[in-house]
Amino acid sequence: MSAENQGFNTRAVHAGQAFEPRTGAVVPPVHFSSTYAQDGIGGLRDGYEYGRGTNPTRDALQEQLAALEGGSHAYSFSSGLAAEDSLIRALTRPGDHIVLGNDAYGGTYRLINRVLGDWGIGNTPVDMADLDAVRKAVAANKTRFVWVETPSNPLMKITDIEALAAIAHDAGALLVVDNTFASPYLQTPLALGADVVVHSTTKYIGGHSDVVGGAIVVNDADLAEKIGFVQFAVGAVSGPMDAFLTTRGLKTLGVRMDRHSDNGQAVAEWLLERPEVEAVLYPGLPSHPGHELAKKQMKKFGGMVSVQFKGGEAAARTVAENTSVFTLAESLGGIESLMNYPSEMTHASVKGTELAVPVNLIRLSCGIEDVEDLIADLERAFTFLK
Repeated sequence: MSAENQGFNTRAVHAGQAFEPRTGAVVPPVHFSSTYAQDGIGGLRDGYEYGRGTNPTRDALQEQLAALEGGSHAYSFSSGLAAEDSLIRALTRPGDHIVLGNDAYGGTYRLINRVLGDWGIGNTPVDMADLDAVRKAVAANKTRFVWVETPSNPLMKITDIEALAAIAHDAGALLVVDNTFASPYLQTPLALGADVVVHSTTKYIGGHSDVVGGAIVVNDADLAEKIGFVQFAVGAVSGPMDAFLTTRGLKTLGVRMDRHSDNGQAVAEWLLERPEVEAVLYPGLPSHPGHELAKKQMKKFGGMVSVQFKGGEAAARTVAENTSVFTLAESLGGIESLMNYPSEMTHASVKGTELAVPVNLIRLSCGIEDVEDLIADLERAFTFLK
Protein backbone atom coordinates (compact mmCIF):
# COMPACT_ATOMS: atom_id res chain seq x y z
CA MET A 1 0.00 0.00 0.00
CA SER A 2 1.40 3.40 -0.97
CA ALA A 3 1.79 6.02 1.74
CA GLU A 4 -0.77 8.24 -0.02
CA ASN A 5 -3.44 5.59 0.55
CA GLN A 6 -2.59 4.99 4.20
CA GLY A 7 -4.51 6.48 7.10
CA PHE A 8 -3.16 9.28 9.24
CA ASN A 9 -2.03 7.17 12.17
CA THR A 10 -0.32 4.64 9.90
CA ARG A 11 1.63 7.43 8.22
CA ALA A 12 2.48 8.96 11.60
CA VAL A 13 4.00 5.70 12.80
CA HIS A 14 5.77 4.62 9.61
CA ALA A 15 6.71 7.63 7.43
CA GLY A 16 10.48 8.07 7.55
CA GLN A 17 10.75 5.29 10.12
CA ALA A 18 12.06 2.26 8.23
CA PHE A 19 13.81 -0.23 10.50
CA GLU A 20 17.60 -0.03 10.79
CA PRO A 21 18.94 -2.44 8.14
CA ARG A 22 22.05 -3.76 9.93
CA THR A 23 20.38 -4.95 13.14
CA GLY A 24 16.70 -4.73 12.30
CA ALA A 25 16.05 -2.23 15.12
CA VAL A 26 12.45 -1.06 14.62
CA VAL A 27 13.28 2.42 15.95
CA PRO A 28 15.85 4.16 13.75
CA PRO A 29 18.99 5.23 15.68
CA VAL A 30 19.64 8.84 16.62
CA HIS A 31 22.55 10.13 14.54
CA PHE A 32 24.66 12.51 16.62
CA SER A 33 27.58 12.84 14.21
CA SER A 34 28.48 16.38 13.17
CA THR A 35 30.29 15.22 10.02
CA TYR A 36 30.47 12.24 7.66
CA ALA A 37 33.36 10.31 6.10
CA GLN A 38 33.75 10.76 2.34
CA ASP A 39 34.76 8.07 -0.13
CA GLY A 40 37.33 10.31 -1.78
CA ILE A 41 36.93 14.08 -2.25
CA GLY A 42 33.28 14.78 -2.97
CA GLY A 43 32.34 11.12 -2.59
CA LEU A 44 29.39 11.54 -0.26
CA ARG A 45 27.47 8.59 1.17
CA ASP A 46 23.77 9.15 0.44
CA GLY A 47 24.46 12.89 0.24
CA TYR A 48 25.62 13.25 3.84
CA GLU A 49 28.43 15.74 4.33
CA TYR A 50 28.01 17.97 7.40
CA GLY A 51 25.46 18.04 10.22
CA ARG A 52 24.15 21.54 9.65
CA GLY A 53 23.09 20.61 6.13
CA THR A 54 21.94 17.03 6.56
CA ASN A 55 21.28 14.58 9.36
CA PRO A 56 19.46 11.21 9.04
CA THR A 57 17.36 11.80 12.18
CA ARG A 58 16.26 15.22 10.99
CA ASP A 59 15.59 13.87 7.50
CA ALA A 60 13.34 11.19 8.98
CA LEU A 61 11.33 13.83 10.87
CA GLN A 62 11.00 15.95 7.76
CA GLU A 63 9.69 13.00 5.76
CA GLN A 64 7.19 12.30 8.54
CA LEU A 65 5.99 15.93 8.64
CA ALA A 66 5.55 16.11 4.87
CA ALA A 67 3.57 12.87 4.85
CA LEU A 68 1.15 14.09 7.52
CA GLU A 69 0.58 17.57 6.06
CA GLY A 70 0.21 16.22 2.52
CA GLY A 71 3.27 18.15 1.33
CA SER A 72 6.17 17.27 -0.93
CA HIS A 73 8.86 18.85 1.25
CA ALA A 74 9.21 19.67 4.95
CA TYR A 75 11.95 21.47 6.84
CA SER A 76 12.62 21.22 10.56
CA PHE A 77 14.03 24.07 12.64
CA SER A 78 15.24 24.80 16.15
CA SER A 79 12.03 26.71 17.04
CA GLY A 80 8.79 27.86 15.51
CA LEU A 81 10.09 31.42 15.22
CA ALA A 82 13.29 30.17 13.57
CA ALA A 83 11.07 28.44 10.99
CA GLU A 84 9.05 31.61 10.41
CA ASP A 85 12.17 33.78 10.15
CA SER A 86 13.72 31.39 7.63
CA LEU A 87 10.51 31.30 5.59
CA ILE A 88 10.28 35.08 5.40
CA ARG A 89 13.95 35.52 4.53
CA ALA A 90 13.70 32.80 1.88
CA LEU A 91 10.63 34.14 0.07
CA THR A 92 10.48 37.90 0.66
CA ARG A 93 12.71 40.88 -0.07
CA PRO A 94 12.86 44.42 1.34
CA GLY A 95 9.83 46.31 0.13
CA ASP A 96 7.52 43.29 0.32
CA HIS A 97 4.49 43.26 2.59
CA ILE A 98 2.77 40.75 4.87
CA VAL A 99 -0.96 40.92 5.61
CA LEU A 100 -1.57 39.02 8.84
CA GLY A 101 -4.36 38.40 11.31
CA ASN A 102 -5.01 41.12 13.85
CA ASP A 103 -4.91 38.51 16.62
CA ALA A 104 -1.69 36.78 15.55
CA TYR A 105 0.61 35.14 18.06
CA GLY A 106 2.64 37.84 19.79
CA GLY A 107 5.98 36.27 18.92
CA THR A 108 5.09 36.14 15.21
CA TYR A 109 4.05 39.78 15.18
CA ARG A 110 7.19 40.81 17.08
CA LEU A 111 9.35 38.98 14.53
CA ILE A 112 7.57 40.50 11.53
CA ASN A 113 7.13 44.00 12.93
CA ARG A 114 10.19 44.64 15.07
CA VAL A 115 12.88 42.38 13.60
CA LEU A 116 12.04 42.06 9.92
CA GLY A 117 10.43 45.49 9.79
CA ASP A 118 13.92 46.96 10.09
CA TRP A 119 14.87 44.80 7.09
CA GLY A 120 12.19 46.54 5.02
CA ILE A 121 9.30 44.08 5.34
CA GLY A 122 6.00 45.91 5.91
CA ASN A 123 2.90 44.51 7.56
CA THR A 124 -0.80 45.20 7.93
CA PRO A 125 -2.83 43.48 10.66
CA VAL A 126 -6.42 42.84 9.57
CA ASP A 127 -9.47 40.87 10.71
CA MET A 128 -9.16 37.72 8.60
CA ALA A 129 -12.89 37.05 8.89
CA ASP A 130 -13.54 40.28 6.94
CA LEU A 131 -12.62 39.13 3.44
CA ASP A 132 -13.22 42.57 1.92
CA ALA A 133 -10.78 44.08 4.41
CA VAL A 134 -8.24 41.41 3.51
CA ARG A 135 -8.62 42.16 -0.22
CA LYS A 136 -8.11 45.88 0.36
CA ALA A 137 -5.04 45.32 2.53
CA VAL A 138 -3.54 42.93 -0.01
CA ALA A 139 -4.20 45.32 -2.92
CA ALA A 140 -2.84 48.36 -1.09
CA ASN A 141 0.69 47.04 -0.83
CA LYS A 142 3.25 44.82 -2.54
CA THR A 143 1.88 41.84 -0.65
CA ARG A 144 3.97 38.69 -0.70
CA PHE A 145 2.29 36.76 2.12
CA VAL A 146 -1.21 36.52 3.52
CA TRP A 147 -0.49 35.01 6.94
CA VAL A 148 -3.19 33.42 9.07
CA GLU A 149 -3.59 31.30 12.18
CA THR A 150 -6.75 29.23 12.35
CA PRO A 151 -7.82 28.64 15.06
CA SER A 152 -6.11 31.83 16.16
CA ASN A 153 -4.11 32.36 19.33
CA PRO A 154 -5.75 33.09 21.75
CA LEU A 155 -9.08 34.42 20.43
CA MET A 156 -9.87 31.14 18.66
CA LYS A 157 -11.09 32.81 15.46
CA ILE A 158 -11.73 30.50 12.51
CA THR A 159 -10.69 31.67 9.06
CA ASP A 160 -11.80 30.34 5.68
CA ILE A 161 -8.57 28.94 4.24
CA GLU A 162 -9.98 28.35 0.75
CA ALA A 163 -11.30 31.91 0.52
CA LEU A 164 -8.02 33.42 1.70
CA ALA A 165 -6.08 31.27 -0.76
CA ALA A 166 -8.18 32.66 -3.61
CA ILE A 167 -7.59 36.25 -2.46
CA ALA A 168 -3.85 35.72 -2.10
CA HIS A 169 -3.46 33.96 -5.44
CA ASP A 170 -5.52 36.57 -7.32
CA ALA A 171 -2.98 39.15 -6.09
CA GLY A 172 0.06 36.99 -6.87
CA ALA A 173 0.71 36.42 -3.17
CA LEU A 174 1.20 33.25 -1.13
CA LEU A 175 -1.04 32.02 1.67
CA VAL A 176 0.83 30.95 4.81
CA VAL A 177 -1.16 29.05 7.44
CA ASP A 178 0.09 28.57 10.97
CA ASN A 179 -1.39 25.17 11.74
CA THR A 180 0.00 24.87 15.27
CA PHE A 181 -3.33 24.90 17.13
CA ALA A 182 -5.07 22.41 14.85
CA SER A 183 -2.12 20.15 13.96
CA PRO A 184 -2.17 18.11 10.74
CA TYR A 185 -4.47 15.60 12.40
CA LEU A 186 -7.34 18.08 12.58
CA GLN A 187 -6.61 20.24 9.54
CA THR A 188 -4.50 20.08 6.35
CA PRO A 189 -4.23 23.60 4.90
CA LEU A 190 -2.29 22.57 1.77
CA ALA A 191 -5.31 20.52 0.68
CA LEU A 192 -7.45 23.67 1.10
CA GLY A 193 -5.26 25.82 -1.13
CA ALA A 194 -2.56 27.14 1.20
CA ASP A 195 0.96 27.45 -0.21
CA VAL A 196 2.92 27.11 3.03
CA VAL A 197 2.19 25.55 6.42
CA VAL A 198 4.22 26.55 9.47
CA HIS A 199 4.29 24.93 12.89
CA SER A 200 5.68 25.39 16.30
CA THR A 201 6.40 21.67 16.71
CA THR A 202 6.99 22.46 20.38
CA LYS A 203 3.24 22.26 20.82
CA TYR A 204 0.93 19.42 19.72
CA ILE A 205 3.38 17.76 17.33
CA GLY A 206 6.03 17.23 20.02
CA GLY A 207 3.22 16.91 22.50
CA HIS A 208 5.14 16.32 25.73
CA SER A 209 6.54 19.76 26.68
CA ASP A 210 10.10 18.45 26.43
CA VAL A 211 11.39 19.76 23.09
CA VAL A 212 11.39 23.09 21.22
CA GLY A 213 11.13 23.11 17.43
CA GLY A 214 9.49 24.45 14.31
CA ALA A 215 8.63 23.30 10.81
CA ILE A 216 7.73 24.49 7.32
CA VAL A 217 5.83 22.29 4.85
CA VAL A 218 5.23 23.08 1.17
CA ASN A 219 4.01 21.33 -1.95
CA ASP A 220 5.98 23.30 -4.53
CA ALA A 221 9.51 22.39 -5.61
CA ASP A 222 10.57 25.98 -6.30
CA LEU A 223 9.48 27.18 -2.86
CA ALA A 224 11.10 24.12 -1.31
CA GLU A 225 14.44 24.83 -2.96
CA LYS A 226 14.52 28.39 -1.64
CA ILE A 227 13.50 27.39 1.89
CA GLY A 228 15.94 24.49 1.94
CA PHE A 229 18.78 26.80 0.94
CA VAL A 230 18.08 29.18 3.82
CA GLN A 231 17.76 26.27 6.24
CA PHE A 232 21.25 25.13 5.18
CA ALA A 233 22.84 28.57 4.84
CA VAL A 234 21.52 30.07 8.07
CA GLY A 235 21.58 26.84 10.06
CA ALA A 236 18.76 27.20 12.60
CA VAL A 237 18.13 23.47 12.32
CA SER A 238 16.80 20.86 14.72
CA GLY A 239 19.52 19.00 16.57
CA PRO A 240 19.34 15.20 16.32
CA MET A 241 17.93 14.66 19.82
CA ASP A 242 15.30 17.35 19.27
CA ALA A 243 14.37 15.75 15.96
CA PHE A 244 14.09 12.33 17.60
CA LEU A 245 11.87 13.60 20.42
CA THR A 246 9.64 15.39 17.92
CA THR A 247 9.35 12.26 15.80
CA ARG A 248 8.46 10.18 18.85
CA GLY A 249 5.74 12.65 19.82
CA LEU A 250 4.39 12.86 16.28
CA LYS A 251 3.77 9.11 16.16
CA THR A 252 1.00 9.45 18.75
CA LEU A 253 -0.45 12.76 17.53
CA GLY A 254 -3.72 11.27 16.29
CA VAL A 255 -4.65 9.46 19.49
CA ARG A 256 -3.61 12.45 21.59
CA MET A 257 -5.61 14.95 19.53
CA ASP A 258 -8.74 12.84 19.91
CA ARG A 259 -8.39 13.07 23.70
CA HIS A 260 -7.38 16.77 23.67
CA SER A 261 -10.44 17.55 21.56
CA ASP A 262 -12.84 15.58 23.73
CA ASN A 263 -11.49 17.26 26.87
CA GLY A 264 -11.58 20.71 25.28
CA GLN A 265 -15.21 20.24 24.25
CA ALA A 266 -16.25 19.12 27.74
CA VAL A 267 -14.41 21.96 29.48
CA ALA A 268 -15.87 24.55 27.09
CA GLU A 269 -19.41 23.27 27.66
CA TRP A 270 -18.89 23.39 31.44
CA LEU A 271 -17.54 26.94 31.29
CA LEU A 272 -20.48 28.05 29.16
CA GLU A 273 -22.85 27.35 32.06
CA ARG A 274 -20.88 29.29 34.68
CA PRO A 275 -22.38 32.62 35.78
CA GLU A 276 -18.89 34.09 36.31
CA VAL A 277 -18.07 33.71 32.61
CA GLU A 278 -18.61 36.44 30.04
CA ALA A 279 -17.64 34.43 26.95
CA VAL A 280 -16.22 31.03 26.02
CA LEU A 281 -14.12 31.02 22.86
CA TYR A 282 -14.12 27.49 21.44
CA PRO A 283 -15.03 26.55 17.85
CA GLY A 284 -16.73 23.35 18.98
CA LEU A 285 -19.57 25.35 20.52
CA PRO A 286 -22.54 25.99 18.20
CA SER A 287 -22.57 29.56 19.51
CA HIS A 288 -19.07 30.20 18.16
CA PRO A 289 -19.28 32.39 15.00
CA GLY A 290 -16.83 30.10 13.20
CA HIS A 291 -18.46 26.83 14.25
CA GLU A 292 -19.88 25.82 10.85
CA LEU A 293 -16.66 26.74 9.04
CA ALA A 294 -14.61 24.80 11.60
CA LYS A 295 -16.84 21.76 11.02
CA LYS A 296 -16.07 22.06 7.31
CA GLN A 297 -12.28 22.38 7.45
CA MET A 298 -11.38 20.61 10.70
CA LYS A 299 -11.83 17.00 11.84
CA LYS A 300 -12.47 17.98 15.47
CA PHE A 301 -12.12 21.23 17.37
CA GLY A 302 -8.93 20.77 19.40
CA GLY A 303 -7.93 21.20 23.02
CA MET A 304 -7.51 24.99 23.21
CA VAL A 305 -10.20 26.97 25.05
CA SER A 306 -10.15 30.66 25.89
CA VAL A 307 -12.50 32.17 28.46
CA GLN A 308 -13.35 35.75 29.45
CA PHE A 309 -14.64 36.71 32.88
CA LYS A 310 -17.34 39.15 33.94
CA GLY A 311 -15.10 40.13 36.86
CA GLY A 312 -12.45 41.50 34.50
CA GLU A 313 -8.71 41.28 34.95
CA ALA A 314 -8.89 40.47 38.65
CA ALA A 315 -11.12 37.44 38.05
CA ALA A 316 -8.92 36.12 35.23
CA ARG A 317 -5.79 36.45 37.35
CA THR A 318 -7.48 34.79 40.32
CA VAL A 319 -8.48 31.69 38.37
CA ALA A 320 -5.11 31.51 36.60
CA GLU A 321 -3.28 31.50 39.92
CA ASN A 322 -5.45 29.00 41.79
CA THR A 323 -5.44 25.76 39.83
CA SER A 324 -3.40 22.64 40.56
CA VAL A 325 -4.10 20.23 37.70
CA PHE A 326 -3.84 23.08 35.20
CA THR A 327 -0.28 24.44 35.52
CA LEU A 328 0.29 28.18 35.09
CA ALA A 329 2.88 28.26 32.31
CA GLU A 330 3.51 29.46 28.77
CA SER A 331 3.20 27.16 25.76
CA LEU A 332 0.46 24.65 24.96
CA GLY A 333 -0.26 21.32 23.34
CA GLY A 334 1.39 19.02 25.88
CA ILE A 335 -0.18 15.99 27.50
CA GLU A 336 -0.48 18.01 30.72
CA SER A 337 -3.04 20.82 31.00
CA LEU A 338 -1.66 24.37 31.05
CA MET A 339 -3.17 27.70 32.07
CA ASN A 340 -1.98 30.95 30.48
CA TYR A 341 -2.75 34.63 31.04
CA PRO A 342 -1.85 35.92 27.55
CA SER A 343 -1.94 39.65 28.27
CA GLU A 344 1.11 39.34 30.53
CA MET A 345 2.62 36.11 29.22
CA THR A 346 2.56 34.88 25.61
CA HIS A 347 1.19 38.13 24.15
CA ALA A 348 2.87 40.73 26.34
CA SER A 349 4.82 41.97 23.30
CA VAL A 350 1.62 43.24 21.62
CA LYS A 351 0.22 45.17 24.59
CA GLY A 352 -0.85 48.62 23.47
CA THR A 353 -1.39 47.56 19.85
CA GLU A 354 -4.52 46.44 18.02
CA LEU A 355 -3.33 42.87 18.61
CA ALA A 356 -3.57 43.28 22.39
CA VAL A 357 -5.40 40.46 24.19
CA PRO A 358 -8.32 41.32 26.51
CA VAL A 359 -7.16 41.48 30.12
CA ASN A 360 -10.12 39.41 31.31
CA LEU A 361 -9.06 36.40 29.20
CA ILE A 362 -7.26 33.22 30.15
CA ARG A 363 -6.23 30.48 27.72
CA LEU A 364 -6.55 26.82 28.60
CA SER A 365 -4.58 24.05 26.95
CA CYS A 366 -6.59 20.98 27.91
CA GLY A 367 -4.31 17.96 28.27
CA ILE A 368 -5.13 14.27 28.25
CA GLU A 369 -5.92 13.90 31.96
CA ASP A 370 -9.33 12.64 33.08
CA VAL A 371 -11.72 15.41 32.17
CA GLU A 372 -13.57 15.11 35.50
CA ASP A 373 -10.34 16.18 37.22
CA LEU A 374 -9.89 19.16 34.89
CA ILE A 375 -13.39 20.40 35.60
CA ALA A 376 -13.04 19.81 39.36
CA ASP A 377 -9.79 21.80 39.30
CA LEU A 378 -11.48 24.74 37.57
CA GLU A 379 -14.44 24.53 39.94
CA ARG A 380 -12.10 24.84 42.93
CA ALA A 381 -10.39 27.83 41.35
CA PHE A 382 -13.76 29.50 40.76
CA THR A 383 -14.48 29.39 44.50
CA PHE A 384 -11.83 32.11 44.93
CA LEU A 385 -13.88 34.57 42.83
CA LYS A 386 -15.77 37.14 44.85
